[in-house]
Amino acid sequence: MLELRHISYTVNDAGGEQTILRDVSVTIPDGKLVVFTGPNGGGKTTLAKVIMGLVTPTGGQILYNGQDITALGITERARLGISYGFQQPPRFKGITVRDLLTIASGDEKLSKDKCCRYLTQVGLCANDYLDREVDVSLSGGEVKRIEIATLLARGSELMIFDEPEAGIDLWSFARLTETFEDIHRTHSASMIIISHQERIIRLADEIIVVGGGELQYRGSAEEILPKIMEDTLSSCPVLTRKEAANQ
Repeated sequence: MLELRHISYTVNDAGGEQTILRDVSVTIPDGKLVVFTGPNGGGKTTLAKVIMGLVTPTGGQILYNGQDITALGITERARLGISYGFQQPPRFKGITVRDLLTIASGDEKLSKDKCCRYLTQVGLCANDYLDREVDVSLSGGEVKRIEIATLLARGSELMIFDEPEAGIDLWSFARLTETFEDIHRTHSASMIIISHQERIIRLADEIIVVGGGELQYRGSAEEILPKIMEDTLSSCPVLTRKEAANQ
């Protein structure tokens, strides 16, 4: 279980002190798929980076399975089973998919059968990908699914994905949502996904709306999606004028 207690994060820039996160407290139970959503610049990615240790909060406490991990670095958190999927996964010229899976698993003798199992779970054929380099020859969707396969090989208990739909085509996006659904159904891992896409949001056990550095509201897709649509329409002057004209 992940617990964030009164997390705050402020930075100093040319304009003075700026608050990015303000007294954020949330508990994420084991085995749940939680989606963070909300307006751009609201603090979603910063919150995810705080959980992974990519950003150090200026206040508050982070507990994972009862252990205080606030002061732990990225490596220590990874060893505890926390993993992070970037918006734009890195590419590695000269490193094959097999190499990445082997490194992620920590098993120098990782078998082809196990590699195949991980790749199959993300919709890729091992024979087509194992010996390919993770370079510019792969599409954005392929690289993202390979990254997810490495998290499965790692045996991560908490997977964090920052806008996984960014920069991929519609077919890859459809397969990606199926992958998340399959992982949630067949694994005990918890998942946190930052997304604006309704198809991903509808997969969630719980939706948490982050805006202005705070948790604005949370609940099921049935409870939260109407609120999101209401907020979106009310903030768009063109749509608001159309609504008024139709009344």
